Amino acid sequence: MPTYVALMNWTDQGVKNVKQTVQRAGENRSALEKMGVKLHTIYWTQGMYDLVAIFDAPDEQTASAALLAGASAGNFRTQTLRAFSEREMQQVIQKMG
Repeated sequence: MPTYVALMNWTDQGVKNVKQTVQRAGENRSALEKMGVKLHTIYWTQGMYDLVAIFDAPDEQTASAALLAGASAGNFRTQTLRAFSEREMQQVIQKMG
């Protein structure tokens, strides 16, 4: 399954509800599993981004649906990166010829 790294920033609403952030993360994990998404970890961070999540999804459509479902609650905005494992990157390099 493809791996993704989601860089998230809280919205004003997300900051106002920050005391529930850990609870929301747990609830979201269950919802993601029902969609076929495996949330490996979520970190609350300092600096440019407020949260970083690493997850696997069966395809881009499922990853997008999961992120849109989460963002539609209004607590965060995301920038998402497709991450390649060592093995996947070797396959990319082999295609270069």
